Amino acid sequence: MPWPIASPAAEGCTKFRLGIGRPVPIWAPPLEGTAATMTALPTNLSGLDLRAEIDRLRKERNAVILAHYYQKPEIQDLADYIGDSLELSRKAAASDADVIAFCGVKFMAETAKILSPQKTVILPDVNAGCSLEDACPPEKFKAFREAHPDHIALTYINCSTEVKALSDIIVTSSSAETILQQIPADQKIIFGPDRHLGGYLNRKFGRDMLLWPGVCIVHEAFSETELLKLKGQHPGAPVAAHPECPPNIVDHADYVGSTSGILQFAKTMTGDTLIVATEPHIIHQMQLAMPEKTFIGAPGADGNCNCNICPYMALNTLEKLYLALRDLTPQIHIEEGLRVQAKKSLDRMLEMASGTVGKGDLGRA
Repeated sequence: MPWPIASPAAEGCTKFRLGIGRPVPIWAPPLEGTAATMTALPTNLSGLDLRAEIDRLRKERNAVILAHYYQKPEIQDLADYIGDSLELSRKAAASDADVIAFCGVKFMAETAKILSPQKTVILPDVNAGCSLEDACPPEKFKAFREAHPDHIALTYINCSTEVKALSDIIVTSSSAETILQQIPADQKIIFGPDRHLGGYLNRKFGRDMLLWPGVCIVHEAFSETELLKLKGQHPGAPVAAHPECPPNIVDHADYVGSTSGILQFAKTMTGDTLIVATEPHIIHQMQLAMPEKTFIGAPGADGNCNCNICPYMALNTLEKLYLALRDLTPQIHIEEGLRVQAKKSLDRMLEMASGTVGKGDLGRA
């Protein structure tokens, strides 16, 4: 049966239309008298010192600002914490903040709410989704599980709260390897929603997990042909790739791991040039930490990395962050029964692999 996934729109590689939506309202509608949406910005922000205003509101709201590595540099630079999604949510949960402003995508903000139900969680742009989440609608995943009752569900964190609640164990790209090795070889497993991460784990550990056919539109955009050209131009430069990349990219990598793992690899590698096969905004943190080294984003089919900028992450801006802090909207709300059920699968992951969260190390390819 064909599974619809996100596909590039005709206008260009940085705009996308989604083949699936999930009609579950888990964000709060705007409060009366506040900004109506985060995508239609009012025109009276010109002249504001946005950084100063964000800092003021951060203090007034007792807010913590989280930025994923794929956010624009100007957002990373003002965040309280920068990192991978679960790592950020755990740091926010451990803080004394009343408000969590999550500069990332919706499933990340949902995860923060799952771990911090007592805190107000806001997302600068409610349209900041994820192709992996959209490729795995809860009702289809539920039916798939029911069709394979002898399988457990090992599910990548890039999914909706509803899918987390339908899963047995959540994994991140940093914890997946550790968790998989604790599951008996004869236990049948459904792995979703990222078929590339699941396929990488199958190949590395000789497993035969049943893979949900979702992909990340960012990592799917890398070109093997262009990557080989780039390697030819920089002989000896290692390649670090995220496991969401397809096999024809991962097979050329010297290191495979999450964004945190790639950043750590960049710090410890002996050479001075690294080719980076993940969303290119991670390079900002590399340049700050290691200005003496050269970091090159792996190219897309057009020979540059523009198509590999996440269009969802790019929806967040300083203007939208300011408005979200000012109006405390859009907010993330999750029904308590659903939140508790989703948290069970996250708790199982932390019980099995808590030491790996934020480390990002899936090892060498």
